[in-house]
Amino acid sequence: MKLLKSLLLLALLVMAGAGSAWAHGSRVGVYVGPYWGYPSPWFYPPYYRQEVIVVQPAPPPEPTVYIEKQESVVSEPAPAPAQQYWYYCAARKGYYPYVKECPGGWQKVLPQPEK
Repeated sequence: MKLLKSLLLLALLVMAGAGSAWAHGSRVGVYVGPYWGYPSPWFYPPYYRQEVIVVQPAPPPEPTVYIEKQESVVSEPAPAPAQQYWYYCAARKGYYPYVKECPGGWQKVLPQPEK
């Protein structure tokens, strides 16, 4: 009979501890010692800090700049005028086109302005 009373007392203690734990939604167990009421400093629920997530929008993209490519026109220097020669015939003592044929061959002569 004594065993039955002690088992009954133990069952009541377990149910009482479980009831208060379920009411607070945290722990189930048998507490030994004086009970000062919930919350006791040893059984505070853990504190979970909510992380603050800051999302910054990306800066707007820079506007696209188009630079028109200019064809570089490199003007070549004008070619020097081809050297003009007069053709002199020593045998006939005259210049081409006034003398049509030259038996001794033509001589190249630089043009000279008239005096």
